[in-house]
Amino acid sequence: MNAGSLRLRLLAGMLAWMLLTIALVGWGLRTLFQDHITQQLQAQLTVQLDQLSAAVDWQAPDRVSVGGMAADPRLSQPLSGLYWQIDRLGPQPQAALARSRSLWDQVLQLPDAAPPPGTGFRPLALQDSQGHALLAVERSLQLPDEEAPPLRLVVAGDRALLAEPLHRFTQMLLIALGILALCLAAAVAVQLHLALRPLALLRQGLAAVHRGQTQRLDGRYPQELQPLVNEFNHVLTQNADMVQRARTQAGNLAHAVHTPLAILANASAQEQGALAQLVQEQVALAKRQVDYHLAHARAAAAVRATGLHTPALAPVQALLRTMQRLHAERAICFELAPQAQNLAFKGEEQDLFEMLGNLIDNAGKWARQRVVVDIQPQGSALCITVDDDGPGIAPNQRARMFERGVQLDEQHPGSGLGLNIVQTLAHTYGGSVEALDSPLGGARLQLCLPGAD
Repeated sequence: MNAGSLRLRLLAGMLAWMLLTIALVGWGLRTLFQDHITQQLQAQLTVQLDQLSAAVDWQAPDRVSVGGMAADPRLSQPLSGLYWQIDRLGPQPQAALARSRSLWDQVLQLPDAAPPPGTGFRPLALQDSQGHALLAVERSLQLPDEEAPPLRLVVAGDRALLAEPLHRFTQMLLIALGILALCLAAAVAVQLHLALRPLALLRQGLAAVHRGQTQRLDGRYPQELQPLVNEFNHVLTQNADMVQRARTQAGNLAHAVHTPLAILANASAQEQGALAQLVQEQVALAKRQVDYHLAHARAAAAVRATGLHTPALAPVQALLRTMQRLHAERAICFELAPQAQNLAFKGEEQDLFEMLGNLIDNAGKWARQRVVVDIQPQGSALCITVDDDGPGIAPNQRARMFERGVQLDEQHPGSGLGLNIVQTLAHTYGGSVEALDSPLGGARLQLCLPGAD
């Protein structure tokens, strides 16, 4: 998972929890506000009930009058949503003994049980004849008149009266929470960017080490990441030390083996006979075998190392000058293609010299007049082609020519190990080498190796 994907997943997760939290907070605030305005409506109805209680008067024989009550225009407007009603209790109960003009031709259907007189008001939940939900408060009242029966006073308000303030509050709440969500989302994105920036820098540093641009992770990191960086730098240092020890041991082994082999070669050269010739042949074979296995071991150690970066153009130019002098008696022209690019090989310079030296030398042995070397990119790899104008190689012999100890023509000098060393080193680095037809008429040996940025 790359850093961009991780950032998006973290951002999506945090935004999801944030939106869920904001939604729950919004629902809670809306519920609290709804309870608040419901209590306010009930308080208003209670005030209206107190005013009604103070204004009611008994008119014998069976009438009540309401006078001196504070005027509320909604009580006079039919079906306005605010109503009052007075019922008669006692032996001869009568519903709607008196009612507000706003009820028009409706009668509020009240529960059978009325609160006892002097017990204060009681809230009710009612419905009008049209099915609208009503919030009501009621009280039982006993007037001081001797003939006055107990009365039941009810003031009711349509719950639809709560809809408009609740709707306005909901709109304002949505706008406020929306702005809050946007601000929090921006803050989360910025905070996430700042929090993940050290990880992005760490990834860039690791990529630079992988490309060979640096040998260790440099820069300042948060204290949470610094131990990881220190451990990684320690591993890089140990890796570099391991490779250096492998090179040193390989060089020591080569020197230790070459010295007695050189003594044997010099001694056998001063002697005549079959034994001396046999010793010379075996010493030469031993030298080639030592060079082959040491090159393989060195390449295997280099592959495990990091930070390898070897420009290919300079070694090619140096080898072309060397081969020009080596094959001077045959007047072979060793050229660098005009379009050759200065690409970098992700490996050891010594191994690149080993592979290119064998390929260019092999082309020089077979060429009639020209050898052309080109360097071009191929995806993330670099491909080095060595073309000659010699007789070429038959398709059925191209795979066999890289086998160990195989020489396609015994008349040309060599041990048959050079091209096999090239193939072994190329495969060790994850590359390849193959023989193709050359535009010059001869053979093309194409070496593809991992590139370094």
